[in-house]
Amino acid sequence: MTSTTVTSSTQEREHTRTGLSKDCLMQAFIDNLFYIQGRFREVATANDLYMAAAYTVRDRLLERWIKTAQTYKRENSRTVAYLSAEYLIGPQLANNMLKLGITEVARAAGEELALDFEGIIETEAEPGLGNGGLGRLAACYMDSMATLQIPAIGYGIRYEFGIFNQLIVDGWQVEQGDTWLRNGNPWEIPRPKICFPVGFGGRTETYQDAQGVERTRWLPDLVVNGVAYDTPMMGYGVSNVNLLRLWKSEAPESFNFQAFNVGDYYGAVHAKIEAETISKVLYPNDEPTVGKELRLKQQYFFVSCSLQDMIRLELGISGSLARFHEKFAIQLNDTHPALAVAELMRLLLDEHQMSWDQAWQITAQSCHFTNHTLLPEALETWSVALLERLLPRHLQIIYDINSQFLDTVRQHFPGDDERLRRLSLIDEGYGNKRVRMAHLAAVGSCAINGVAELHSELLKTTVMRDFHDLWPQRFHNVTNGVTPRRFLALSNPRLAALITEVCGDDHWLRDLEALRALEPHASDRAFQQRWREIKIAAKRELSNWLGQCTGITPDPESLFDVQAKRLHEYKRQHLNLLHIIALYQRIKQNPAAEQVPRTFIFGGKAAPSYHLAKLIIKLITAVGEVINQDPAVKGRLQVIFMPDFSVKSGQRLYPAANLSEQISLAGKEASGTGNMKFSMNGALTIGTLDGANIEIRDAVGHDNFFLFGMTAAEVQQRQAQGYDPQAVYQADPELRAVIELIGSGAFSDGDRELFRPLLDNLLYHDPFMVLADYQAYVACQREVDRAFADQGQWNQKSILNVARIGRFSSDRSIRDYCERIWKISPVVVD
Repeated sequence: MTSTTVTSSTQEREHTRTGLSKDCLMQAFIDNLFYIQGRFREVATANDLYMAAAYTVRDRLLERWIKTAQTYKRENSRTVAYLSAEYLIGPQLANNMLKLGITEVARAAGEELALDFEGIIETEAEPGLGNGGLGRLAACYMDSMATLQIPAIGYGIRYEFGIFNQLIVDGWQVEQGDTWLRNGNPWEIPRPKICFPVGFGGRTETYQDAQGVERTRWLPDLVVNGVAYDTPMMGYGVSNVNLLRLWKSEAPESFNFQAFNVGDYYGAVHAKIEAETISKVLYPNDEPTVGKELRLKQQYFFVSCSLQDMIRLELGISGSLARFHEKFAIQLNDTHPALAVAELMRLLLDEHQMSWDQAWQITAQSCHFTNHTLLPEALETWSVALLERLLPRHLQIIYDINSQFLDTVRQHFPGDDERLRRLSLIDEGYGNKRVRMAHLAAVGSCAINGVAELHSELLKTTVMRDFHDLWPQRFHNVTNGVTPRRFLALSNPRLAALITEVCGDDHWLRDLEALRALEPHASDRAFQQRWREIKIAAKRELSNWLGQCTGITPDPESLFDVQAKRLHEYKRQHLNLLHIIALYQRIKQNPAAEQVPRTFIFGGKAAPSYHLAKLIIKLITAVGEVINQDPAVKGRLQVIFMPDFSVKSGQRLYPAANLSEQISLAGKEASGTGNMKFSMNGALTIGTLDGANIEIRDAVGHDNFFLFGMTAAEVQQRQAQGYDPQAVYQADPELRAVIELIGSGAFSDGDRELFRPLLDNLLYHDPFMVLADYQAYVACQREVDRAFADQGQWNQKSILNVARIGRFSSDRSIRDYCERIWKISPVVVD
């Protein structure tokens, strides 16, 4: 492409690759459309226009990206290596324009070129490289690390197919492949020369090195290559651009001519197919054995590539790995990257000939572990037999780590065999030995953190109690946060403009505590009216969009009651549903009953193999079908299931919500981040004392949060006493009527068996105590109705929620990590 300069209206000469003026952006767009896409306007498709716009913005990132890399290398900066199996980074075009500060200039350039600016932004496919909160948190942290000028590399997998697209067919979730790469990805830069071998299977052998030291050599029977694909992650209001490096699996030799020449056409490409399968799809169904094997391969593949890359970088700068732990702070985002502990040991021992003690010191001082769950069944384990077959050398290392670790435990707790059994990295129960990955991560890390104050305390007293008894100094809390750049400025530009007006400028986007400036305006009637108008405008936009994608256009004046999150029993979408059916029955029985008009909006995906969660989706859509067609409740109740919930659709939803449903059973949600996004956009929360709800309630004020339900301690106590859901059911006539109505076939065309598995689960098991919290939830919802009826009071509460949400910025979370765990300082890029 030809390099040119443009003289802008201010007479400053700018390069078309880097200039930020309207004239420069226009010329760059035209050049990119012609020279990169090979198109002219008359034949350009919507995707051509998007690609040309994306390359125009990316060019402006690259200069800053290269300067950042040069600065970090020159200063040999300590660097965060964030290892995560998921990154839900969301669409990048609008986000990067915001960070460059060129949104309005670009809009003006688009108008002058007669382009549909919003249409181009909407064309972008979303990289679905995650399931939900875990991946979105990783993306928020990448945003904040760049904004806070913290040197960082995010490592993960370049899944060819991300999380499935969710279709709703006859009320059921149907999964469709996510082909997010089909039209190309302008934000990534392939690095074919940054490529590392990753082995699987085979055997190990011992030998003596030149110094006579006994060593182990791994001889894998399958080797694939991991190739780097780099995406720039820019900070807001700074020049720092960090790196998201995702790995694609490839065969070392893509075509076997020898096999082809003897007529073995399948064998000629078999190695290529087998290698590329590893990064083919996000989280395969791990019910069958082959799915488990592929998932384990994925986890090892990306940690091996990432660690080899870190070693390459350190050797390139210092020529030695003796201070590797001073260069890199490796953060394990949950247990998916836990194999990094064993793999770093293998690389240091076998490839770089270190002693065990030196390798262990470096490994244990490099790694830090974030736990994201309190559900015992979600704490990942792998079969010893599977590890022995796929990663024989790593299993040896894990056994050696375990042996030394248990010696340490014996020194601290002599004679306590039961504690040894609980702490062992190897679970020997039920005749099927399994490696406990959370244990491996905890033993191999110098810091362990939870993600909300309650979660961190419960870690110490439940699933990681024995580790806390042994190493209390390793445990920390870092409450999750979300980026206000995407989830307020980008999602809710009207509200962001009002905040900027009150604060005087946009410094609040880098210091969210500045939102406190809104507090004095909370009781001002004129300000409340402006606030309400912004909310109504967002609701109107969402309503029109829902009309297009679901056929249902809700009334923007109704209360938008929203529960949007992954479908899981512990998140209790079915508790919400029971309340909706109760409201429906009340109106049917007494048409004159007062009812604040409500639109209930659900969104979220169920894991493909999670049959009960998929049945809950079916019940939501079935209840919606009945209620939405019943003239008796017209204008009073509506139920909508918003399909294919994602970062992109979430940006429409968060600004429009009045009420945020955060109703998990206390003690089950680690933190949650949807609660923060809704509150940041002025929604009031109805919730339990679970996860970060507790801290949000304390921050925004108890009067501005609708609290119900048992505490975590009360849940434990009631379960210990013997919880009987049948007794609750029998004692509550309204609840009984609701469940009987579902069982009667009223929402299933007379089919009494369709929802029987869900009802039986509630009546005879109720593991997440939906029935126990039902009465308190319904009573709390009456308080919501009363509050919403007084719009002045409601708007005041909404303003105070936003004004006091500052500590839930992901910037605060990253500062906490830097100060408490990583011991790392900002590096300014000029």
